[in-house]
Amino acid sequence: MVVQANEAVFRPVRAGNPFEETVERLLQAIKLGVVVPGDRLPPERELAARLNVSRVTLREAIHALTEAGYVESRRGRYGGTFVNEQLPKPRRTPAKRLARDLADGLDDALTLRFVLETGAAEAAATRELSDAERDHLERCLADTSAARLADYRRLDSRLHLAIAEVTGSPSLTSAMADVRMRLNELLDAIPLLERNIQHSNEQHQAIVTAILAGDPAAARQAMQEHLSGTAVLLHGFLA
Repeated sequence: MVVQANEAVFRPVRAGNPFEETVERLLQAIKLGVVVPGDRLPPERELAARLNVSRVTLREAIHALTEAGYVESRRGRYGGTFVNEQLPKPRRTPAKRLARDLADGLDDALTLRFVLETGAAEAAATRELSDAERDHLERCLADTSAARLADYRRLDSRLHLAIAEVTGSPSLTSAMADVRMRLNELLDAIPLLERNIQHSNEQHQAIVTAILAGDPAAARQAMQEHLSGTAVLLHGFLA
């Protein structure tokens, strides 16, 4: 059984700032491709219970995302809150300013990502995957490979989360979702390069092939090479 990423993303928020945390969780689900354009969010009562917030707080968070252009509410029998077909373009913060604001935060996030994602690839390859898990990985890989430029970052994130999902560890999936959100602002600050996307797709193929073949060492090595390339690119643009 696939450990669904939405279970990892729509988990109880921390006490103290329920509104802000709820907005963050909903944005995480959208930006990481856990819910896609056109998808309906879980019903209000269910979602509030999963996030452990009041329905009033959830409505306020949804209103904020509606104002920002991420979701829309529809009335009627088949109504609910839906992710907009056209999502807002990411804000492009100048790379140099991000690097200055982050200080040592970049290396911290990259190190955390390296440990989590190489471990996830290795762990996924050690498991006897079900047909559903194999299909899930292959579908996410195909979606990323065929993605339009505007959708690439989101579908790339979804593929990496899918690798965590098939490890069978909800905690790992949650941790990877969190670190991916930390890095997405950085990734959005650098241009998407056609040659880099082609290379990333080739590396994604190698990672998934190794996982499906049950080769932990090859899966770890392929993921390590993939993450190292991203780190070099980020350091190059943010230096």
